Amino acid sequence: MLNIGIIGGSGLYQIEDVANVRQLNLETPFGNTSDSLTVGELNGAQLIFIPRHGRGHSLTPSEVPYRANIFALKSLGVNWLISVSAVGSLREELPPGTIVLPNQYIDRTLNRQRTFFSKGLVAHVSVADPTCQNLRKAIVNAANNVGSSIKSGATYVCIEGPAFSTRAESNLYRSWGADIIGMTSIPEIYLAREAEIHYATIAIVTDYDCWKVGTEAVQADIVIENFKKNVDNVKKILSTIVPEIEAIDSIKEECRCTQALAGAILTDHTQIDPQIGETLAPLVKNYL
Repeated sequence: MLNIGIIGGSGLYQIEDVANVRQLNLETPFGNTSDSLTVGELNGAQLIFIPRHGRGHSLTPSEVPYRANIFALKSLGVNWLISVSAVGSLREELPPGTIVLPNQYIDRTLNRQRTFFSKGLVAHVSVADPTCQNLRKAIVNAANNVGSSIKSGATYVCIEGPAFSTRAESNLYRSWGADIIGMTSIPEIYLAREAEIHYATIAIVTDYDCWKVGTEAVQADIVIENFKKNVDNVKKILSTIVPEIEAIDSIKEECRCTQALAGAILTDHTQIDPQIGETLAPLVKNYL
């Protein structure tokens, strides 16, 4: 059975035909997840949802327990992970309502734990290509199946938040070649890679940030309103994603997501505390 994780808002959970829905609480070595996990079945696959900001949106982007969320999903056997988030557009050609699949990221966060590996166990994974090309392909195919337009390929700049950018910052990011701006994909991309999970972000454009002259600068209520307007399109995509992932999974196209730790652990194995290896077993059991 495929195990597919979905991280996003609670509105995503009401996907038609998801059966055997139940709630699950899971403790991790990195604390509690953002909220209880919603587990269900769709087309023979298990779907596991995590509300990134908690139900009722009680966590700021910096307070999200990213490590606990990813570790919990890995512990439950998830190997395909779709992140859904609202973003601002830094490009005229990406108006509000556009759905984007970023493939590159610029990290402007300041206060987040980016790795599972520390305190006696060091690993350096490659994130040159941080999202899974095969999962992005599956999402595009699913979007085509339901008649949804999707832009594949963009650079996402992730800021700390919770405040939005100044106009100077917004224009700076445009000059860097960034296409969209958000607050939540970092450190998910790093942690998913360390966990050897296929990862991709579905980004819903809700606003033009604050760079565009003649338009209202982004406000939280605008973001939520426009996200809700477009969440049904994302739900349609997710409702047909299972056979697309199955098709790609069955032919084993070239993808190194599931071998990200091969050669990445640099600590002498004889120097690793067995307790650390036991704690991180869902991640490292094939390498220690």
